[in-house]
Amino acid sequence: MLDKQITIAGRLISEQTKPFVIAELSGNHSQDFALAKAMIKAAADAGVDAIKLQTYTADSMTLNIDSDNFRIMEPDSLWYGRHLHELYQHAATPYEWHKDLFAYAKALGLIAFSSPFDETAVDFLESLDVPCYKVASFELTDLPLIKKAASTGKPLIMSTGMATETEIIEAINTAKAAGCHDIIILKCTSTYPASAENTNLITIKDMQLKFGCLVGLSDHTQGIGVAVASVALGACVIEKHFVLDRNAGGVDAAFSLEPSEFKALVENAELAHKALGKITYGGSAAEEKSKYYRRSIFVCKDIKAGEILNSDNLKIVRPAIGLTPKHWSRVLGKTANQDIQAGTALTETLFD
Repeated sequence: MLDKQITIAGRLISEQTKPFVIAELSGNHSQDFALAKAMIKAAADAGVDAIKLQTYTADSMTLNIDSDNFRIMEPDSLWYGRHLHELYQHAATPYEWHKDLFAYAKALGLIAFSSPFDETAVDFLESLDVPCYKVASFELTDLPLIKKAASTGKPLIMSTGMATETEIIEAINTAKAAGCHDIIILKCTSTYPASAENTNLITIKDMQLKFGCLVGLSDHTQGIGVAVASVALGACVIEKHFVLDRNAGGVDAAFSLEPSEFKALVENAELAHKALGKITYGGSAAEEKSKYYRRSIFVCKDIKAGEILNSDNLKIVRPAIGLTPKHWSRVLGKTANQDIQAGTALTETLFD
């Protein structure tokens, strides 16, 4: 385990602490402020540690030009055929919401922050005194943006979907050079939704070794299984998209968790972390009483003094109060030195 630890708004994050669970609101609020607040309340009730917004405008994300260059052309995409500018315009969280949503989240005991998608968004979020920044996978190669966010001196969480080792190193080095040393990187698969087969969680361990950072998971799979499994590999942060009701829609609804699922994620991720424990052999203290129900050698038929011990009058059964089964071949053929009643645990004193 890495001994690194980072504190965000008073919450300690490390491999030794329970996973830091982030509910990503994304554009699932459908630009309905009341719905956004209801999502934050439901996330708090589900037990998450933090909620995250995305801070951008359609114009800061792309160009409003009617060309296939600015259209999603992959037939298997959830957003096939949509123009990028129109999609981002529909999904954006209005800047004027941020202050009130952050305040509401904090009042509910949540840590609230955002992903800036350009340098002006960092300036805006700084005016709201966010406790940390998240860099999205698609922005990991935007080194000027990383430099800007890192220069605030606040912790930086960076998703690494699609990134090569070189690109991850460049992002980390850029952040460090700008003065940020509290860095968490997230394993991420940038498909929407992602499948378990292309998640490759085993990479988490390799990321810890190669980059020397705390590592978490930004998960776009459906359900909670992949996210819970990541804890066993050392993920200390889990980020999932959140929606009140998938059937009601939302730009990311297909791969987002509903409140009951998020609650199950929080509970099971914590259980998975507790289950890691430490390397141990020989049974725990809690198992000591269970050792009684191991097997040992018992007399199963009455035996007279002078009789030979054999497989007809001895048997290996529970509980473990006689000689252990490893002595079986040694005691066969021995002579009883006294009468022995059936049901007696065989001990060294009962035979020559």
